[in-house]
Order: sequence, then structure tokens, then C-alpha cells
Amino acid sequence: MPRSMTGYGRGETVLHERKFVAEIKSVNHKYSDIGVKLPRILNPFEDRFRKKIASQAARGKVDVYITFQSFSQSDVKISLNETVADAYVEQLDKAAGRYGLNRDDCLSLIMSFPDALQIDKTADDEALEQMREGVDHALDLAISAFTGMRETEGAELARDLSAKMARISGLVERVTARAPLVFEEYRARLTAKLNETLEGIGIDENRILAEVVLFADRSCVDEELTRLSSHLNQFGDIIGEPGAIGRKLDFLVQEINREINTVGSKSNDLEITQLVVELKAEAEKVREQVQNLE
Repeated sequence: MPRSMTGYGRGETVLHERKFVAEIKSVNHKYSDIGVKLPRILNPFEDRFRKKIASQAARGKVDVYITFQSFSQSDVKISLNETVADAYVEQLDKAAGRYGLNRDDCLSLIMSFPDALQIDKTADDEALEQMREGVDHALDLAISAFTGMRETEGAELARDLSAKMARISGLVERVTARAPLVFEEYRARLTAKLNETLEGIGIDENRILAEVVLFADRSCVDEELTRLSSHLNQFGDIIGEPGAIGRKLDFLVQEINREINTVGSKSNDLEITQLVVELKAEAEKVREQVQNLE
């Protein structure tokens, strides 16, 4: 099933006295670009989380945000920064003598000063493994929501692209039906013009035939139309393939545009030229939509 490159997913779980939240969002990008933001304590698992996301997002700019909140006292270690506290005490002792402050006031002031208390988030191997388990669970939930949204949007894109390709196929059929008539009409116009110019003098049919052949050689678009039809069939096959198909379709649309442009440059017929204009407009819409597929 085709997937859009844009999506969002969120997962939340409570495990081992901790709350874990994972958020994923992505936008279009030519290549794969995955950024992971997480608490420093979880840095040992960053590569693991990145690979988990990469397995589900082959292309696009993906941002992953992981946070956790601990309800366990064992995850936090509070210690007194004695060097800083001693410096504060020395100065407060001087202030106490000068302003008549008591010791209790000094103590409460010390505890409120920055850097006097040092708070560290700590974790032993068992706690780290519990955190990894919690993040994995939240991330799995986020990936499920993220993938579901991208698949839903991808299905909508596939339907829209199929409808646009059907219109292109219809226009190509009209060009294919019109092309053989161009040579007959050219021959009729050439014959009428010669009759008018020569006023009844015998016309050399071989000369007329030679002119028509020369015109046909310059204007024939049979090969272009054959390749164009082949590209359209390939597009229909690829759009139903699983996995990342955006690059394949992008390349194929470039080839379709190339054939349409060639038909337009070789055309000496107003009706075909008008059809080519419509083909270009539809092909451009397809190109824009394909950019959204993974």
C-alpha cells in the first residue's frame, strides 16, 4: 500500500513507575532524514530507536521526540555541593554578624541558592533496561499511529493519482486516434493547393506522395505514443506495489513528460497541440502529487 511521507503519531505508556511519551512527525524530503530528541540518560539507546523508525520510514524528514517522567525516588540523587555551600556559609556568617541574622535563616537561604544542591538523574543497569522497555512500548504505539495515518493519506493519494492517470490515458487515446488523420488531411490540403495553383495542369502524384512521406517523417509520433502508453501501464502497476514507490513514480513521470513534450514539438496539428496542452497540465498535477509519496 502506498504511504504518504507526511504523518504524525503519539504513544504514551506508564511502566515501572515512569511515564513515557513518544511523538513522531514527518514531512516530505527527497531522502531519509531522521532526527531523535531524547533525555540524555537515554542516549545509549538512540541508535536503537533510530533504526526502529527507519524500518518504518524509508523516505522523508522524520522528527522523533521522546520524554519520560519518573515517579521513583531511585531515579533521582540529591547531593550537597559542599564547595559552593561553604562559600555561601562564609559570606552569610559575615552578613549574620553585620545584620543580626540567625543561623536558621542562613540555612534556608543556602538551600535556595543556585548550585548549592546538585540534582542528578541516575540509573543503574536494571533501571536503564526498564526505561528502554518503556520507551520501546511508547514508540511502538507512536509508530502504529504514525504508519496508520501515512497509509490512510497514501491510499487517498493513490486514488487521486489513478484518476489523473485515467484522464491522461483518455487524452493519449484521442491523440492516437487523431494522428493518422493528420497525414490524410495534409495530403488533401496539398492536392487542393496544387490544383488551385496549377489551374488544371496535371499533378504529379508521386511528388505529392513524396511530400506527404516527408511530412510524416517529421510529424509521426507513433513511437512516442507507444512509449507513452507503456509508461502509463507501468505507472498503474507500480501504484499497487507495497513499500516505497515514490522515487519510481517520480522517474516515470519524468519520462511521461518527456514523451508528451516530444509529441507537442513534432505536432503540426491544432487539435493535437491542444490535447498536448491538456496532457502537460495533467502530468504536472501528477508530478506534484507523486512528491508526497514515500
